[in-house]
Amino acid sequence: MLEMFKTVLSGVSFDKILFKKELKKAKIWLKKDELAALKIWCITTFGVEYHHVVNDVLNVV
Repeated sequence: MLEMFKTVLSGVSFDKILFKKELKKAKIWLKKDELAALKIWCITTFGVEYHHVVNDVLNVV
């Protein structure tokens, strides 16, 4: 499931609204340890552009 969300987020990374929407879905579907891994991956991959979005949505991790 984690890999699927990585693929989806890569695919929608052109649009901030879609990116945030998919992150919210990931927060519902993934386990805490997977969310922590996703957050690290998102910040590493999209940190410059979406750092605030990632922190806003995944702030509990």
